[in-house]
Amino acid sequence: MADIHAILKRHWGYDSFRPLQEDIINAVLGGRDTLGLMPTGGGKSIVFQVAGLALDTLTLVISPLVSLMKDQVDNLRRHRVKAVYFHSGMTSRETRLAWERLVNDRARFLYIAPERLQSERFMTELRNLKPGLIVVDEAHCISQWGYDFRPSFMNIKKLRKVFPKVTMLALTATATPAVAADIRKQLEFRQGNQTFQMSFSRHNISYVVRRSDMKIRDVVDILQRTKGSAIVYVRNRKRTRELAEYILQTGISATYYHAGLEFEEKESRQNSWKKGETRVMVATNAFGMGIDKSDVRIVIHYDIPPSLEEYYQEAGRVGRDGAPSYAVLLFGNHDKSTLRRHLTMEFPDREDILRVYERVCIFLGLAVGEGADHVYEFNLDRFAETFRMRPEIILPALRMLGRAGYMEYIDERENSARMKILLSREELYHVHGLSRTADKVLAKILRLYTGLFIDYVFINEKRVGSELLIEEKEVYAALLELARLKVISYVPRSRTPHIYMPTSREERRWVQIGRAVYEDRFKIQEKRVEAMIDYAANDDGCRVERMLAYFGEPRPRPCGKCDICRSHAAHAPLSDRELTAKLVAYLEARPRGARYEVLLSCAGTSYSVRAASIVAHMLQEGFLTMEGPYVSLH
Repeated sequence: MADIHAILKRHWGYDSFRPLQEDIINAVLGGRDTLGLMPTGGGKSIVFQVAGLALDTLTLVISPLVSLMKDQVDNLRRHRVKAVYFHSGMTSRETRLAWERLVNDRARFLYIAPERLQSERFMTELRNLKPGLIVVDEAHCISQWGYDFRPSFMNIKKLRKVFPKVTMLALTATATPAVAADIRKQLEFRQGNQTFQMSFSRHNISYVVRRSDMKIRDVVDILQRTKGSAIVYVRNRKRTRELAEYILQTGISATYYHAGLEFEEKESRQNSWKKGETRVMVATNAFGMGIDKSDVRIVIHYDIPPSLEEYYQEAGRVGRDGAPSYAVLLFGNHDKSTLRRHLTMEFPDREDILRVYERVCIFLGLAVGEGADHVYEFNLDRFAETFRMRPEIILPALRMLGRAGYMEYIDERENSARMKILLSREELYHVHGLSRTADKVLAKILRLYTGLFIDYVFINEKRVGSELLIEEKEVYAALLELARLKVISYVPRSRTPHIYMPTSREERRWVQIGRAVYEDRFKIQEKRVEAMIDYAANDDGCRVERMLAYFGEPRPRPCGKCDICRSHAAHAPLSDRELTAKLVAYLEARPRGARYEVLLSCAGTSYSVRAASIVAHMLQEGFLTMEGPYVSLH
């Protein structure tokens, strides 16, 4: 087995590990199933990457987001480590090439989304690869008691049956003791398993709650008083644009980001912000996970999140370089009632849930007994219009049905445009009757992309238009023309939600929304909401101490940096030493001296008597001189 310190030095250039990284790696190399609770910026990826390289076998990594997988695979390749990934948006040709690279190049890491485990063919091929380590990233997603439960993560259980002796490593940045226990249970950790928990405390971050009834004004005020890159989190898409435009009007560079933007637009805005060309990113919680930018100086929450888990995760994107940074939560008079109202909306009546289930099945054209293990496009707006139902009822009902295992709503899966040439090369040369634009578009695509005669290839209409100096809509029209003439097969880009059916359609009377899915989960969510309200509204003790206690950290202590700790420190009585230092500092800033009565009051009128005694002593000892009413340093 390779030396883990040599691996760390050779691939990443570091001389030593961060706290607990080495302990987790050694537990994994010792064959023990392991849970690592590591805060954002704690170095999770290096833990399993070093462990995987030391084992000298294939490491299977299950990750919830394509962007996370892509970032990590790209980083590994930059560090001279062979890695591949699979996701649902890949063509059959891309998938085949990835398999060839995996088998022939002996890639050391394979990244997949949990949905991939639904494929029996994939599971068969995976058996032949014989992974030596299974890593579950963002492991809190497997717990129904976690804040971000994803039913697809339950597929990971299959791996324990297929590879009963393979070590499993689960990693997450946020988990309460109950969620940590559930992760170990759901992943069927074997006897002798270990859990390592880093402190959730981030000593360089000052957590602040600011009471605000004019949040838009306070956001600008905070940004004007601070420097450096910033993120402002809001809870709806419309507000991202409105707030970014308002910030721009004040002369601060800003843009916005949410899941509804086109892929190219998201990538462009994210890159501009990462490079420092744009200072402020106003975003929903779709932004941030896996973003490798260490110098964010301030994160502002315009809207209060529904749980401390989410707040900690989002606020933790600040100050990953260890430099002093700020996490500010704006808390208004109506935030308490808003959070509690949203909680009740997340749990619609059972009859509404059953009604949504039945109507979705009808909308998808599924008969009783049909649909098992299939994915269907789902137009939410058309569904709502067809059955005259409000989205605020439909979406919570779909989430509840997902937890119960009946159907899973996949929000706006990104489907890039794809095309394939249907003619042979020789036939293509004899095509006539094309418009000038269609002819130019086809020629440009043939120069930009390869493999078009073999299989579908992802294309970017915006890039093609940019190369030809024409509008994207002209490229789209040209591709449709080519498709009508049977020259190409063209699948336009779409951002359509999907419904995944884990089981076949049931009769409505047999659909059960059990206590664990409904009543028990409501109580847990209610506790989360109340803990978030207590964090924001309770000024009695250190905010970080309260947050760490919530995450089960033993013996948390006041941080000394949050707004409450700073307020207490400001009002704590000064010792004689502190008062003397304050008087000296005041005089040092005034080489010509200060009037006696002004000097005595520089630390506050309540200290005037003690200050007079200290000044008299310093005059007697020759540290100070006095000429008329002025006192100065000797």
